[in-house]
Amino acid sequence: MTQRLDPFAAAPAQMKAWLDMSLKIAPSIEQSLLELVKIRASQINGCANCLKMHTAEARKAGESEERLYLLSAWREAPSFTARERAALAWTEALTLVSTERAPDEVYAEFAFEFSEEEQVQITLMINAINGWNRLAVGFNLFYDEKPAVARETVAA
Repeated sequence: MTQRLDPFAAAPAQMKAWLDMSLKIAPSIEQSLLELVKIRASQINGCANCLKMHTAEARKAGESEERLYLLSAWREAPSFTARERAALAWTEALTLVSTERAPDEVYAEFAFEFSEEEQVQITLMINAINGWNRLAVGFNLFYDEKPAVARETVAA
């Protein structure tokens, strides 16, 4: 795969703004849950770059290898909490919004598990990771370095 362009070099101000926004979206949500959301959306979108980055971040946040392996089959795996299941179902519904249409029953479970503020934070995170997936897939991005490479590039 050949990278088409480096968006951090092509539009540094816009990418810095996008990155800054992404890092500030969900301050009250536990990091491990956010990483599961990012990984699940990235699995659906086929984003190797984000899968590499967020599985590494999930491990740093204490996520087990077993749960990472089972994430694509989370409905059948007993190792996910009701809160995680609600977030994952909402992630799938919004990532596949053109076909899923965010069903009422999925939202009801999501709303039961999360406060209104948390609902907004997670929904914004789902939007952000889907945006990152589209940047990475669209421009054939695959950073071989640590995830901080993007932040360091923008900060320079």
